[in-house]
Amino acid sequence: MLGILSFVGFTLLVALIAYLATRKTDETSSDGYFLGGRSLTAGVIAGSLLLTNLSTEQIVGLNGSAYTDGLSVMAWETLAAIAMVVTAVFLLPRYLKGGLTTIPQFLAKRFDVTTKTITSGLFLTGYVVVLLPVILYSGSVAISGMFNVPELLGVSDKTALVLCIWGIGVIGSIYAVFGGLKAVAVSDSINAVGLIVGGILIPIFGLMAIGDGNMFTGLDNLITSDAARFDSTGEAGQEVPFSTIFTGMMLVQLFYWGTNQQIIQRALGAKNLAEGQKGLLLASFLKILGPLILVLPGMIAYYYFDGGLASSDLAYPELVRAVLPKPLVGFFAAVLFGAILSSFNSVLNSSVTLFGIDIYKQHINKEAPEKTVVKYGKIFGICLALAAMFIAPMIANAGSLFNYLQEINGIYSIPIFTIIVVGYLTKRVPAIAAKIGIFSGSLLYIISQFILKGKFVDSALESAKASGITDSAALKLIEADAYPHFLHIMAILFVTNAAIMLLIGKFYPRKEAFELEYTKQVSIEPYKYVNHVGIAICVIVVGIYIYFAK
Repeated sequence: MLGILSFVGFTLLVALIAYLATRKTDETSSDGYFLGGRSLTAGVIAGSLLLTNLSTEQIVGLNGSAYTDGLSVMAWETLAAIAMVVTAVFLLPRYLKGGLTTIPQFLAKRFDVTTKTITSGLFLTGYVVVLLPVILYSGSVAISGMFNVPELLGVSDKTALVLCIWGIGVIGSIYAVFGGLKAVAVSDSINAVGLIVGGILIPIFGLMAIGDGNMFTGLDNLITSDAARFDSTGEAGQEVPFSTIFTGMMLVQLFYWGTNQQIIQRALGAKNLAEGQKGLLLASFLKILGPLILVLPGMIAYYYFDGGLASSDLAYPELVRAVLPKPLVGFFAAVLFGAILSSFNSVLNSSVTLFGIDIYKQHINKEAPEKTVVKYGKIFGICLALAAMFIAPMIANAGSLFNYLQEINGIYSIPIFTIIVVGYLTKRVPAIAAKIGIFSGSLLYIISQFILKGKFVDSALESAKASGITDSAALKLIEADAYPHFLHIMAILFVTNAAIMLLIGKFYPRKEAFELEYTKQVSIEPYKYVNHVGIAICVIVVGIYIYFAK
């Protein structure tokens, strides 16, 4: 009961503070609703970036991956810091110079309106079919596990999951649809503090639990029990083989932190370039600490439960329930609930932005006043949220949650990233090249991962079994080697699509070279230490990787 009271109390406190902080913001205008009035400072941007990212698809999914593969999955976290530095130094100055509200807006200026609309449609499809349902599902697994909702309500596991999905979905929709970006960002910043504190407490209590009350004894037990699990270089058959960090891994990170609307929208709302860069750099530094919250608990859970959990995605919620003192469970669940809402309402807010600016205003009602654009954006957001709530329960049998999310995202992430990179680095590649790049990238990836891969893997496994191989570990390695890792495929298709676009640009260049105009929406004077801090962060990341390499 104490846990439930602390959960409700902290959740209501965050909602009250968010309301008080945003009640005077003009949200009838596009900038006010979609970008918080272009008034966000470094601390708010950093907190919102971390909370948008550190939700349960990360906390539950990545700890589940660490439960299975050990420290090698830290690449998803540590390499993100380098991608954020690149975004701060290279991409953000160009975004703010162009006064962008959405990333596809740049594509309209660089290529044409049709390219922008196709890209917005791809983003929205990915959000409603993949990202929003995954956030709802993973969040529901966590909350249901921590509070033991099936036993509490006397219902089945499936019913408890559905109830949690709809509860999270409804509350998240209220934040995102009716509060706008500033309400999302303020609530994120408050929850960021709680999540970092609570997130660090979990491995501390976990190590104490496996070390007879002594954290350092627990860490020693964890390392000596299986030192190979502390190797930062993943092997074949694992989620992140070492070679992938030099190919598709960095492309995925750059897409996510540099071009993904749900993430970069926080930096687009910066009051000036210097604040945006400082926010990104602060978030990147804190991201280096990510493995303490997103990887170590999964490794502790493997030791604590002796690798005997029914599903790797249960590792985190079961560890929290097992080792965290009961009075703190409610507080941490409230913080985690805030993180769930953060990712859900961030994606939803970005979806509303994309629809309102890039589709409704562009194609449905070009003369619509800003108040009308915001109104219909909200209606679309409600429909999107409902669709996600219906789809979410279907993810229960998706396998490794985090791996599933990353692989499916490749359908739209790499094609979009390719045309943005080529768009900024060239001046005469035409619009037709961007359209071909998007469709060829998506189509080739679908053919590769959902048609060819299955045939290659099935053939390799049949040959192995015909040869008398039955050991599950050996079969897993054969399956991994039968077809290139999806991150390698992403890199191959990135190079292929870029080459196609450049060839088209060479033979059919646009008549006039593209020039990025300065809209003077905000100051683009950079943070004077951006390069120094960026280099320092990159050196730290490389050092950590080398230290843990076998």
